[in-house]
Amino acid sequence: MNGNESEKAMVEECKEMAVYMWGYLPGTSPEKSPILSPVPVRLPDLVEGGARSWKDVCGGGCGFAMAISDCGKLITWGSTDEEGQSYVTSGKHGEKPEPFPLPTEASVVKGAAGWAHCVAVTDTGEMYTWGWKECVPLGKLTLDLVTGGSFQKEIGGKQSTIQTEQVSPKSRDLNVGSGTVPQTENRKTGEEIAKRRRISAAKEEHESSASGEEYFTLSPCLVNLGPGVRITSVAAGGRHTLALSDMGQVWGWGYGGEGQLGLGSRIKMVSTPHLIPCIEQNTTGKDAPPAVRQGSLNSQVQAAGSYVKEIACGGRHSAVITDAGAVLTFGWGLYGQCGQGSTTDLLRPTSVSSLSGVQVVGLAAGLWHTVCIAGDGEVYTFGGNQFGQLGTGAEQAETTPKRLDAAVLEGKHVKKVSCGARHSTILTDDGQLFSWGWNKYGQLGLGDTIDRSIPALVPIDGCVPINIACGWWHTLMLAETPVLEPK
Repeated sequence: MNGNESEKAMVEECKEMAVYMWGYLPGTSPEKSPILSPVPVRLPDLVEGGARSWKDVCGGGCGFAMAISDCGKLITWGSTDEEGQSYVTSGKHGEKPEPFPLPTEASVVKGAAGWAHCVAVTDTGEMYTWGWKECVPLGKLTLDLVTGGSFQKEIGGKQSTIQTEQVSPKSRDLNVGSGTVPQTENRKTGEEIAKRRRISAAKEEHESSASGEEYFTLSPCLVNLGPGVRITSVAAGGRHTLALSDMGQVWGWGYGGEGQLGLGSRIKMVSTPHLIPCIEQNTTGKDAPPAVRQGSLNSQVQAAGSYVKEIACGGRHSAVITDAGAVLTFGWGLYGQCGQGSTTDLLRPTSVSSLSGVQVVGLAAGLWHTVCIAGDGEVYTFGGNQFGQLGTGAEQAETTPKRLDAAVLEGKHVKKVSCGARHSTILTDDGQLFSWGWNKYGQLGLGDTIDRSIPALVPIDGCVPINIACGWWHTLMLAETPVLEPK
């Protein structure tokens, strides 16, 4: 046996989990340069509990990233003090990934982030949230379901008037039956709405003389959903949050002006968690008979499903999957992101009837679009398409689900999906990663900043992708990598 053979005999190849990042995380470099291709994320040196590897990656985050270490600690990084709200929400963690301090010894199993708020779930079923105050529940728990399009809310024992927000006539009158929306009108309308919201937010901030603490809850708060309720998953939208319990029930709170909380009216702010009636009101979670809302708001049609098994939040819309693979959507519909064949908002969870013959097993939502994975590995997309985020190769939006028939996906079986603000990423069962959509900051991981309107293969060498999670402007990947250890 020569020297090389002897050395090889003394070591063995093992597998460990690594996290890779790409896109725009301004705090990761002094120049705030976009990361155009996947690069590894270094695990913090000192993590209480003795972290040696990564456990999972978390979606969301506007200018910051989140992941979970193998010892159950939430790790954040990527922001800068110039990012304001994002910097505060991420725990002021920049270039160096660091543990985020949660007031519990329990291990974190799930995490999600919106524009400027975060939510984390522990292995004990508890849930903590922090950041933008309107996204942090206050006051008493409200258990009642929607009745007649309205409901009562208590905050700190005092009655509070529910504020409602009306849609502009232009938004309300749009109702496209053809399944597509002209691209120029699509982009113009969205830009006008975004501009008005930026101006409004800036005005509110300027007119207030209070400190930033008036708008932010910096310390994580335990969300109380009542005795016996265990949360298993969470999703964070732009300014709203959904939580899924182990009984298949969905809870929501935060901003609901477009119906993204599914409570039957345009409630501007919901400060206490409410049970969202995804399944008919006479049901009780996993023990319930199959009945979900389908079609128009005036119809009550039987559809497959007795409890919810997966949730997703877009910018201002929401989507869930039932145990039987039915998809229900609700919220902002301006670009067709609810998949109902129109551009009207949905105030209650409504089944996507055009997917009734498809068993959906996974879904994700972006700012203006939605992506679903079927049990046979096919991909369906709908909503805004301003930057190619639907992956159809066309320019127009789609108000009903459209199956992707890209040549690069032929024979592929997709098993994971995640959406950023305007980009999409999928993972196939043979370990390949594909991305498409907006690429201004390299968030597609393709080595450039060119948008893609059809799926493109992300070059991945030396590792096996396990999971993916998109932030607003970045993408994270959990992967298995080989390491050599002494025998």
